[in-house]
Amino acid sequence: MISYIRLMRPKHYLKNFLVLIPLFFSKIKDIKDLFPVIIGFFSFSIISSTIYVINDIMDAEKDRKHPKKCKRPIASEKISKQKATAFSIFLFFSAICLHCLTVKNFFSIATMYIFLYFFINLSYSLGLKNQPILDVTLLSSGFLLRVLYGGAISKITISHWLYLVIVTFSFYMGFGKRRGEIRLSAKKNTRNVLKKYNYEFLDKNMNIFTGLTLVFYSLWTVDKKTIDIIGNDFFIWTVPLVILIFLRYSYLIEIENSDGDPVEVLFSDKMLIILVILYILMTITFFYNNLFF
Repeated sequence: MISYIRLMRPKHYLKNFLVLIPLFFSKIKDIKDLFPVIIGFFSFSIISSTIYVINDIMDAEKDRKHPKKCKRPIASEKISKQKATAFSIFLFFSAICLHCLTVKNFFSIATMYIFLYFFINLSYSLGLKNQPILDVTLLSSGFLLRVLYGGAISKITISHWLYLVIVTFSFYMGFGKRRGEIRLSAKKNTRNVLKKYNYEFLDKNMNIFTGLTLVFYSLWTVDKKTIDIIGNDFFIWTVPLVILIFLRYSYLIEIENSDGDPVEVLFSDKMLIILVILYILMTITFFYNNLFF
């Protein structure tokens, strides 16, 4: 049972909190609005687990050569490929059943997003991950689709500035992930696409997307719609904290040589965890100040 839980990678469900972003940043007015979004969170989590299982089945041989991935359940042969395939089918239909609880009409925009996420990531696992730039683009699209899915099931239109923040931040993390993989795979060839990247290219593009993300985030904090939702212009004071988060994250990837996986980077560093928690607390205070003052 533990091996099946590990196969699902529940630690990575942290990424699926992006589903809650549209509702959170529009100020929750009724607690009932949370229910479909929470169900959507679990639906997206399980569909992402389906992809993780399929990816591990496809990459089992290469993962056995990887210093860390060799410990995964399929690569270490704790779970056979046949059982993993059956498990992925079970997860897929479980995710779709949960999704059906979030929408009145199955043929909705939210349904399109969750299927689009599945097929984009399936195509990634089946070979598109070996195409430079396209691989990072597909990885980045997953973050955006989570936010769009959350907006669709909560019937909230996402701010254009927030949309750009998510897009540029996703590319930043995607290139950061590739950087970490190059370092870990320096001695063993575990992924063909890594031969087509180098530190100079990745660092340059990480810097570009860092700058774009910070500019778009700053513009979002002073946007009239954001100020109208909050009721004041205090949100701009989170910008210095976001800069610190980026600096710490970049330090961990480029100096401390972290593996580049966003979830692993976050959980491996106490200072980054503290900064993120502080950002969340500040954001809650600014958006929901009527609950405190």
